[in-house]
Amino acid sequence: MAKAKSGDTVLVHYHGSFPSGEVFDTSLEEEAKSAGLYDSRRDYTPLRFTLGAGQVISGFNDAIIGMEPGEEKTVTLPPEEAYGRTGSHPMAGKTLVFRVILVDIV
Repeated sequence: MAKAKSGDTVLVHYHGSFPSGEVFDTSLEEEAKSAGLYDSRRDYTPLRFTLGAGQVISGFNDAIIGMEPGEEKTVTLPPEEAYGRTGSHPMAGKTLVFRVILVDIV
């Protein structure tokens, strides 16, 4: 089976939380409902992006490289691999935990 590599366009489901377990975002509708984050205007489909193109935070991108479709893993990203230690982004300075599922390589 093919493994995701830089330049591939991928479809990824994700569940993002803080180390405390508080969920801040997810692409999975049922998880959004159980976390109290559900928005009926949102389309709960896998995130589509190109690996290595700078479309997502570096740690998220790097977590997908080498995965096979159907594979799932959890990664903890320090601020340096997420939104930076400082800055204006609301997530700057925060450690983030992502459960990622590689749905497909397209």
